[in-house]
Amino acid sequence: MEQALAMASGDAQSRTAAINEAAASADERAAALIQALADDAVRHTDTQVFVMDGEQGRDPVTGAAVAVPDAAEDVVNNNVMRRALEAAQSALRLASPDASARAAAADVLLKDPDPSRLPLVEAALAREQDAGVKARLELVRAASALASDDPAQRLAAARALGEQRTPATKLLLNDRLAEEPDAAVQAAIREAIRHIDDTLVWGDRLNAVFSGVSLGSVLLLAALGLAITYGLMGVINMAHGELIMIGAYATYVMQGLFQRFVPEPLFGWYLVAAIPASFLASALVGAVLERGVIRFLYGRPLETLLATWGISLMLQQLVRSIFGAQNVGVENPAWMSGGLQLMANVTLPWNRIGIIVFAALVLAAMGWLIARTRLGLFVRGVTQNRPIASCMGVNTARVDTYAFALGSGIAGLAGCALSQIGNVGPDLGQGYIVDSFMVVVMGGVGQLAGTVYAALGLGVLNKFIEGWAGAVLAKIAVLVFIIIFIQKRPQGIFAMKGRSAEA
Repeated sequence: MEQALAMASGDAQSRTAAINEAAASADERAAALIQALADDAVRHTDTQVFVMDGEQGRDPVTGAAVAVPDAAEDVVNNNVMRRALEAAQSALRLASPDASARAAAADVLLKDPDPSRLPLVEAALAREQDAGVKARLELVRAASALASDDPAQRLAAARALGEQRTPATKLLLNDRLAEEPDAAVQAAIREAIRHIDDTLVWGDRLNAVFSGVSLGSVLLLAALGLAITYGLMGVINMAHGELIMIGAYATYVMQGLFQRFVPEPLFGWYLVAAIPASFLASALVGAVLERGVIRFLYGRPLETLLATWGISLMLQQLVRSIFGAQNVGVENPAWMSGGLQLMANVTLPWNRIGIIVFAALVLAAMGWLIARTRLGLFVRGVTQNRPIASCMGVNTARVDTYAFALGSGIAGLAGCALSQIGNVGPDLGQGYIVDSFMVVVMGGVGQLAGTVYAALGLGVLNKFIEGWAGAVLAKIAVLVFIIIFIQKRPQGIFAMKGRSAEA
């Protein structure tokens, strides 16, 4: 009862010490009292503590029902006590059979390290078998020792935390440095922070590179279809962004079909089914667009610009009429959630990794189609010299339709990928149409290799500038760079060769 009174009454420091001692004992009755304190279900007098069950009181030691005197007062917990109770509950969960529960408990203890919990942490470390949880507990032990009264323990803890090299340990060391009285410990803390900073800088650089490659992959997917319709066919298709949007909405529709008609364990496969669906949906719209409008405007780029701009407005309004003006959400499948942690401050999301791989596969398939197939041969022949290709028996009108549908279908694949990293809405394509044209023009009109280099280069450049100048200034800097580059090299990274270039 004395321990229960110490946990329920007194100042915050004495109560916290009593709660930590009770948590270290791992006694079931102590755990029940800690839970009752967290639930504000405890009253006390000067000599007794009552755990309240509605209006009925119970003895915290025996569990027997007891009468609660009128003089009993409610136990009041301020924010300090609530943090102490949360930490004590987490300490008790270190004995849980679930590794994820033990890891979560260790993370909570790390936020509020306390030297009085060192025996409990040492006991948990001695029995822990999971490597990930053990690493967390070692961090908790070092963080708790950092607040010890013994300078030798603080010195050892500072060195141990410096080896962890994570943002969390840097924060703990900075907090301790502000109040550390011992000069030797101060020097050790500063040295540990310097080592952590050296590691985190490389993590930040790796994050910037990965983010740049990820953004470049998105730009590549958005620009690949335009590399055919504009780069090879010379059509300024301002509705290209809406073809991307159609692919994204096709993915949304496929998600809805799987939610309604397919068993829940198979829901994650909706994304695989959405790939051909998004390609076919955008390719079909592109074929109709080419046969109905574009084929009458070949050789007149300004007219194609105006016509496709009007069509883009029509497509946006059509989507608003069908799906509404608000954005719709597309869920990531379970196998696309989470990420791959390489360093303490570097986690590569699986959905971004998936987009990079997907962009590489689409690029490889497109390169093979253009360079190794009969359709690719016809497309290249019609692009280079339409009259001669027609004389050789090539149905140029049909090739035009196939090529435009192919470029539109690839835009649909871009929409499918984009649905995994953001919301899907009627204005989705507007954010990529200008960037897509910049990538194609900078890479060299009609050059797939140039499109790849331009997309990845602009993505990485944008992310590196964004790291120190912000997103808006990074966009402006990239635009200025493109303008200067095009002025100095108007043909792009790779110049077109042959008769088409001379023409």
